[in-house]
Amino acid sequence: MRIALGVEYNGAEFCGWQIQEAGVRTVQGCVEHALSIVANHPVTAICAGRTDKGVHALSQVIHINVTAERTMRSWILGTNVNMPNDIGILWAQPVDDHFHARFSALGRYYRYVILNRTVRPALLINKVAWDYRPLDIERMQAGGDYLLGTHDFTSYRAVGCQAKNPVRTIKYLTIKRQQDYVIIEICANAFLHHMVRNIAGVLIAIGCSEQSPEWAKQVLDACDRTAGGVTAPASGLYFQGVIYPEAYQFPQATLPVL
Repeated sequence: MRIALGVEYNGAEFCGWQIQEAGVRTVQGCVEHALSIVANHPVTAICAGRTDKGVHALSQVIHINVTAERTMRSWILGTNVNMPNDIGILWAQPVDDHFHARFSALGRYYRYVILNRTVRPALLINKVAWDYRPLDIERMQAGGDYLLGTHDFTSYRAVGCQAKNPVRTIKYLTIKRQQDYVIIEICANAFLHHMVRNIAGVLIAIGCSEQSPEWAKQVLDACDRTAGGVTAPASGLYFQGVIYPEAYQFPQATLPVL
């Protein structure tokens, strides 16, 4: 049986999603350990999009192949009992063998949250980015609009990114303010390594008037990572969800109230 599951996690204490060498705490390692206990056999979890160290997820989607017969409720509750408190299974649904958490995805969307006030966060430490300079969201939106559509995003990916093709399509990119929070929401067919955090870094520089909105396009056209700004902190980044074909209707993530 193939099962799709939704996973929520606080990435602050993890070295990213992907399993690494022994002794390194990863989300995948914890998820597979808990699922294997419920299944009573080794389980491999395939995710929709790997996240980096410190990045959170509101609804990461994974799929597993299992031989054990359990109810969907048992997969959820049994796995959560064996999971650390900073990871939780939100839902579980049986899917056909053609479903693949990564390759069936039509798009992914992320949320980047910036606490924009003069005082650093205490309650939300490691859960938001922070910038003390007043950010102008209209300037940020004007810069973000240059990134809409299909482009070569070499300037917005990490130097060590291993993707063979730097071309991606951004379907929407919006910036809004909720009291002291500036929120960037972005959806694309797929993302490059550090792509969202590098976009956030450029938009923050534009928002505080260090750069003009047109700079976002200048960076894009350069096709050179060194032309861009700093990489924004991982603490503000949330993997928000995945878009799949209509045949696969999964529960949508409930956004937390900041």
